[in-house]
Amino acid sequence: MLDGWSAIREEEELKNDGHIVDKTVKMHEADDTKIVPSPAAANSRSSSRRKTAEEMKKESLVRDLNPIQNIICLDSEESENPDGEEVVESSKSQGNKRRKHKEKKKDKLTPTYPTPGNEMKFDALFPIIGDFGPYQKRVYLLLCLPAICCAMHKLAWVFLGAKIDHRCLLPVEFENNATYDHLPLGIWPNMTFPPDPKNSKVPWDSCSRLEVNFSDPSYFQEGIPSNKAISCDGKFVYDFSKYQSSARLDYDLKCKRTFLYTNAQNLFMVGIMLGSIVFGDLSDRFGRRPVFFFSLVLQVVFGILAGLAPEYWTFVIARMIVGSSTSGIFLVGYVIAMEMVGPSRRTFVGVACQLFFTAGYIVTALFAYFIRDWKILQIALSLPGLVFLSYYWFLPESVRWLLARGRRDEAKAILKNVALENKVVLTEDVYENLSAEEPSEKKSTSILAIFRYRRLGLRAINIFFNWFVNSGVYYGLSLNTSNLGGNDYLNFTIAGLVEVPAYTFLLISLQRFGRKIVLCGCMLAGGAFMMACAIVPDEPDWNWVVITFAMIGKMCITASYGVIYIFTAESFPTVVRNGGVGASSMFARVGGIVANSLLILGEIWKPLPLLIFGSASLLAGLLALCIPETFGKQLPETLEDGENFGLRDAKDADLDDLTGGREEHNKDDKVPSTS
Repeated sequence: MLDGWSAIREEEELKNDGHIVDKTVKMHEADDTKIVPSPAAANSRSSSRRKTAEEMKKESLVRDLNPIQNIICLDSEESENPDGEEVVESSKSQGNKRRKHKEKKKDKLTPTYPTPGNEMKFDALFPIIGDFGPYQKRVYLLLCLPAICCAMHKLAWVFLGAKIDHRCLLPVEFENNATYDHLPLGIWPNMTFPPDPKNSKVPWDSCSRLEVNFSDPSYFQEGIPSNKAISCDGKFVYDFSKYQSSARLDYDLKCKRTFLYTNAQNLFMVGIMLGSIVFGDLSDRFGRRPVFFFSLVLQVVFGILAGLAPEYWTFVIARMIVGSSTSGIFLVGYVIAMEMVGPSRRTFVGVACQLFFTAGYIVTALFAYFIRDWKILQIALSLPGLVFLSYYWFLPESVRWLLARGRRDEAKAILKNVALENKVVLTEDVYENLSAEEPSEKKSTSILAIFRYRRLGLRAINIFFNWFVNSGVYYGLSLNTSNLGGNDYLNFTIAGLVEVPAYTFLLISLQRFGRKIVLCGCMLAGGAFMMACAIVPDEPDWNWVVITFAMIGKMCITASYGVIYIFTAESFPTVVRNGGVGASSMFARVGGIVANSLLILGEIWKPLPLLIFGSASLLAGLLALCIPETFGKQLPETLEDGENFGLRDAKDADLDDLTGGREEHNKDDKVPSTS
């Protein structure tokens, strides 16, 4: 009896390894069943490899966990009936089974093509055409290049509206030969100008002078300054040693009109916010491609108009439209690129796209260094858009959007080009059965509905605050480089270069440490370095320390800004996910507006904006610890799921990891723009 069980046990082990074995003879008696191995089984046993104790233990465990047995129907020349006739598998049947086993293994590596009448989803194409083949790489590169122009327009205000030091023109000076640093002989600064109330290190107030009778020599001999200050009456002497021109100078955005200088950049940020809303909706209605080119035209036309604007409001409105166009170009182009990339490459592609924005950061500094006239600089930043208009003849529409709109013929033509360039073959059945992804049956819900749930509402507020801080600190540090001291062009370039290690870090860390640890760690570290700027001595010899700390803070906030996109999309339930990300983006733009207004405080105390940015980063980083980790978790779909998200016990989380839930969930992850 034991020998019979051993034979069957070994035959089942061989069956699990892909070997074909003979059936055993089952002899049934009235009250007892005897199982006797057939001679063919004995021969098979003696010729097969021997199992180690560890292997047999593992296979026995697998059989215990999976009690479903495979039933194999054998064709035999010699067979016995169930009452005791032996069944011997023919050599022909053995050959057929070996062939079927090989074909089954091959099928695992070969894409499955649809049969006529069966629909095929677009994502099912990627195993055939490749996740990131030559065609996708070419289109992706073409769409990333305009991001350079978007970065130039977003960050150029540092040089377009550069601060040029100035003082009042004295009655005894002539405008054509007066210099900023030198006063006429015998006239002392403390007897001519009141001290600057905002900055004690500046030798005089830049917007007023003392009421003095310069024809009376006794005033300067007595050494008692006048106690009455008067305005400069629109006559100034400027320091052109660093900048030759500025919108701040041409549109008189100084002294009592300083608020107009701040508003110029604030309205540009408003344009970015409106563009993300308007162009996002238009791209869904009319297609990605036409909106992309319409945005390009707006950017070129109104970018040039901003450089030619004769007065302030024309300039501001033109730049606001340019700001909106950056959303249409960058975001819509990003969508086109991501919709053609397979799941396995989306994380890399999403992060790599940001490096082109960083390249625009550095190119802006180069343009500004060689072009010192701000109007020519504005036009020079806009002209490269003309090159990208040539994309009209070879940039394709999104295949996903075409399928969703039922324009199958156009989608088919594009896919033929994809197959040709990627050197793959798409059968006619693929084209005929390809369909768009089915829309979710769940209705979308208003984003306001999340506030009916306490935990979900508090989490949303936390996320909104993190977006507000990330965007505010990012743009605040980017636009504050001219207030750090030292060389403005070098500071600006370094601020762009530190983004490269930030994005490299994301590529390495996101799939290892999750979202929350990376987000919180970067914000806390960045906040600490920015706050440390406040304790650095305010001396020229220590200025490099302030710049170093500020740049490390910039690197950290760049990384956290990249994480918050993914973290947000995964934290909101499916029914409000789009609305949640959209609302978060609006808070980000508000953060950019507030940060731009805070930069004025740097004129009072240089580290003050950095101290505020650092404090906000520390607070947001600590609050982010309250957001549940999403890496490797089943994402919430309903509002109830969102309310209970993060409350599962450790056993459920461990079970997800053991069953591969983590890998399945994160294969579609991607990183959006920090722009």
